[in-house]
Amino acid sequence: MTDGTSARTAAGDERARFARLQQRLRDTFPSLQADPNAPRVVVIAPSLTLDPDILARVAGVHHYEERMLCLLLLLKMPRTRLLYLTSAPIPESIIDYYLHLLPGVPTRHARRRLELFSCDDASAQPLTEKILARPRLIARIREAIGDPAQAHLTCFNVTGAERRLALALDVPVYGCDPDLAAWGGKSGSRRIFRAVGLDLPDGAEDLRDEIDMAGAIADLKLRNPALRRAVVKLDEGFSGEGNAVLRYDGAPEGAALQGWARDALPRLAFEAARMDWETYRAKFAAMGGIVEAFVEGEDKRSPSAQLRVDPAGRVEAISTHDQVLGGANGQIFLGARFPAEPGYRLDIQTAGLVVARALADKGALGRFGVDFLTVRAPQGWRSLAIEINLRKGGTTHPFLMLQYLTGGAYDAASGGFATPAGEPRCYYATDNLESPSYRGLTPDDLIDIAALNGLHFDAATQQGVVFHLIGALSEFGKLGLVAIAPDQARADALHRRAVAVLDHECGAG
Repeated sequence: MTDGTSARTAAGDERARFARLQQRLRDTFPSLQADPNAPRVVVIAPSLTLDPDILARVAGVHHYEERMLCLLLLLKMPRTRLLYLTSAPIPESIIDYYLHLLPGVPTRHARRRLELFSCDDASAQPLTEKILARPRLIARIREAIGDPAQAHLTCFNVTGAERRLALALDVPVYGCDPDLAAWGGKSGSRRIFRAVGLDLPDGAEDLRDEIDMAGAIADLKLRNPALRRAVVKLDEGFSGEGNAVLRYDGAPEGAALQGWARDALPRLAFEAARMDWETYRAKFAAMGGIVEAFVEGEDKRSPSAQLRVDPAGRVEAISTHDQVLGGANGQIFLGARFPAEPGYRLDIQTAGLVVARALADKGALGRFGVDFLTVRAPQGWRSLAIEINLRKGGTTHPFLMLQYLTGGAYDAASGGFATPAGEPRCYYATDNLESPSYRGLTPDDLIDIAALNGLHFDAATQQGVVFHLIGALSEFGKLGLVAIAPDQARADALHRRAVAVLDHECGAG
């Protein structure tokens, strides 16, 4: 048997074992869903198993493992245990901050049901790979799980590494099989959108190199001579970091256009900080990508719809958001407002559900999002489908915080959210509140500032500010927050006040 044949046999065996493991989740899900007091163990591995070069351009990226600390609020279920895995230890003051947000559960009771596991390794390698390289750590996690029939694994995204971790721990993953990952790439997204009949920008997918790239850029302009810009996207880019924009300024007409496009590629305007053409070209050759027409518009929004496929195969709309974008060309994800504008929120929710059903038919599982570009036209809003994020995203943790803190529910009929008392709630969320003046602030400093200035989330009024990414504050001057209020204007105002308070306290004003 050749080495290649052996590798294929091993890969096939791994897939078969994983499929059997995932069936366990489908078998146990109905009883767990029916009884919130049923014993369960949730193993949380918040690894960002994504392109390491792009990740390295995100300040304090290993602290993004803290975004899933919102799941500590699952401890409100009195027989639920959580095992939280991280690269580096999380300060106990941050854990205490989250546990004090728990409604109706004594902190000590919750803390007994939480176990923290750290690799003691803050290097750039993805967390899951660090865990797999530490068999003794895996053995300790398995011992803490106890009965694997009561456990499942939840991750930020699921790759072959997370599949291997699930098999090593003998627990299924509440997430997509990595064999479906291509449907969450830029090319796969366009194929899905086209198959289900959604509007999408003119463009081309499954491109492999700079020749393909230049040809697609030229073809766009030939089809639409008035086009001003094109967008190039890496198939596995995320949060806009794999995007680049090319202006057609000075472009010739006709046959000379492709040669012009090829010569213009080094002038791409990259969204990722410190990206250059040679690096980008190598990335594109390694993972492929797409070229799309840049969607222009005086009143343009970037909404997204969040969906879920549960282990029983049911499809559900979870939320809609208006994304807050920045960067040189407005392509970098900075934050989000919930819910999306009333004028189009139900339209994108409906389109998202069409995509979700198509993905469910392919075997998709868990939470994912569908991004759109929405432009105001004389006849109303027009939404174009942009990409599928077949993973948790920047809108997942803020919505979970709202849900768990208030005990409220999303209303798919209106696209709004209401507390158990029927009161509406909105929020402004960001992962990118950053200033050099914040450096040196400890978690205790932040909590003290929030307490002194009345910024904490108030369980009585069910509004206020919840901070996250707190571990990135001292070294990087960076943190995230969710500002929850009865309407969007007050949520925005609460966000502005939190920033003003931090700037004042740190002398940045």
